[in-house]
Amino acid sequence: MPATLTAAEAIRTRRSVRAFLPTPVDRATVEGLLTLASRSPSGSNIQPWKVRVIAGDVRKRVSAAIHVALDRDGEEGHKREWNYYPVNWREPFLGRRRKIGWDLYGLMGIQKGDFEATEKQRRRNYDFFDAPVGLLFTLDEDLEIGSWLDLGIFIGAVMIAARGLGLDTCPQAALANFHDVLRAELRIPANEVVVCGMALGHADPDAPENKLVTERASAGEFATFDGF
Repeated sequence: MPATLTAAEAIRTRRSVRAFLPTPVDRATVEGLLTLASRSPSGSNIQPWKVRVIAGDVRKRVSAAIHVALDRDGEEGHKREWNYYPVNWREPFLGRRRKIGWDLYGLMGIQKGDFEATEKQRRRNYDFFDAPVGLLFTLDEDLEIGSWLDLGIFIGAVMIAARGLGLDTCPQAALANFHDVLRAELRIPANEVVVCGMALGHADPDAPENKLVTERASAGEFATFDGF
C-alpha cells in the first residue's frame, strides 16, 4: 500500500471534504491506513482509541436511522455527551467560526438567512457527505483527558494517512449528537463515549464546497520562540 504523497504534501493538502464520489474504498485500504495511524503516540502506549468502520448497506442504514431520529425529535432531542465548542464564544474564535461558515455557504450559493438551504447542507453530515466509508471514534468513559489528547493525535494521523493514499476525509463532531442511535445500530456499549465520526473516500472535484480553502494563522501568531 505505497503512499502517493509525501508527509508534507499530505499535511498541506488535507482538507475537510463535504462531497464525495461513489467510488468504493476496500477494506484492505482502510485497515492499512488505520494500522499506519496506530503508530501515533499515546501516554504509556495505552492506545486508547476504538474505531467502528462502516460501509455499504450498513453505512446507509446508520444514516437512515439518524435521519428518522432527527425528523422525529429535532436537533434539540439529541445532544453530544461532551462539549466540543466553547460554552461562551469569544474572539478570535467566534470570528473564525463565522468566516468559514459564510465562505462555505458562499461557494455553494447559499445566502444569509436561507435557513432551508442551510439545514439541507447541515443534514448532509448524517449521510457522511455521501462518502462510501464512515468511521466512528469512541473512548472508554473512565479514561481521562490525556486519552482524549491521544485520540486527537490518532484521528489526525488517520486523516494524513488517508491523504498519503490519495483519499480525503471530513472529521464530523455532529455525528456524536446521535450517540444513542449509533449505539443501537452498531452495538456500542454504554461505557464508551462516542467522540466523533469521519467521512472517508474520494473527493468530488466538481463540487463547489470542495473548493473551500481555509485560512490559517501564521506560526508567529500562536507560537513564541526563545533562545534562537
